[in-house]
Amino acid sequence: MAKELVKMKDIVKTYGKVEALKGVDFNVGEEEIVGLVGDNGAGKSTLIEILSGAQRPTSGKIWFEGEEVEFSSTKDGINAGIETVYQDAALVGQLSVARNLFLGREPLNQSSFLPSLDEEYMNKQAVRLLQQVGLTSIDPTARVDNLSGGQRQSIAIARGIFFEAKLIILDEPTNNLGVEESRNVLEFVAEMKQQGHSSIFITHNIRHIYKVADRIVVLRDGEKVGDLTKEDTTMEEIEEMITGLEVMG
Repeated sequence: MAKELVKMKDIVKTYGKVEALKGVDFNVGEEEIVGLVGDNGAGKSTLIEILSGAQRPTSGKIWFEGEEVEFSSTKDGINAGIETVYQDAALVGQLSVARNLFLGREPLNQSSFLPSLDEEYMNKQAVRLLQQVGLTSIDPTARVDNLSGGQRQSIAIARGIFFEAKLIILDEPTNNLGVEESRNVLEFVAEMKQQGHSSIFITHNIRHIYKVADRIVVLRDGEKVGDLTKEDTTMEEIEEMITGLEVMG
């Protein structure tokens, strides 16, 4: 078994009388792709927001790289090595690919009297990164709103790779993408693993999970109802775990 990167133990999250998470255990190994599935309201987003630092758990403990952590903000999660890529890609369409890769962490050129953005450095690093991840057809100076949905998702994921994230959380990365674009994103996710990154792949599309995940975790009504390797289950069994109903063959 892969060395453990993330360990979440007995995570509870309540909002008044509503119990969004009911003592969930969740873990991710190093260089492992974990598929996280469940219906709307199952608790997927809440669990991931707690792991990334966007929310605090009501109770429970989290370990990252073997050390217990208490993130009070997403900045804490990012500093620890956790990047989250949301389905809208969180990119700025009016800016270039290079600018988006460094969004919020732009390098400054200190050689002038007034520090300015180091556009040359960003463009050079963008070229190197795009080549590294196989996105050689994308011009780093192109505006992001001229790219396809799949290309935008890949750029957002590549940003996590550039900043050496140990864990990349992907929230519905293939949502609203066509067949070819979805295939490209899935190949990109698999390539991330080969480069030493772990990832959590959140999706409603079980077929996509099956193509890339090493292990699949199922949440239902705030509880973990399944934690299986791909080889030990079927898509029909996963559907039954998600709904609690038998899938008719």
